[in-house]
Amino acid sequence: MDYAQYNIRVNSIHPGVIRTPMLGDAANNDAAIKEVLAGTILERAAEPIEVSYAVLLLASDESSYMTGSELVVDGGYTTV
Repeated sequence: MDYAQYNIRVNSIHPGVIRTPMLGDAANNDAAIKEVLAGTILERAAEPIEVSYAVLLLASDESSYMTGSELVVDGGYTTV
């Protein structure tokens, strides 16, 4: 509400497990990945581009009427 008068929108992205180097050794450990993703409806890690598309949406004019939104990109993890 504080920044709307300046046409500044405030939204956030909440990613789940993303296949990046941050996963470290777990990325190469099928058992570890399977255990982590067991609670994810899509049962897979996201590719970085999939989260990038959410960022692109929020940075574009297509989301010009969005503010105060929390965009969850977690493969269904938080719905389980």
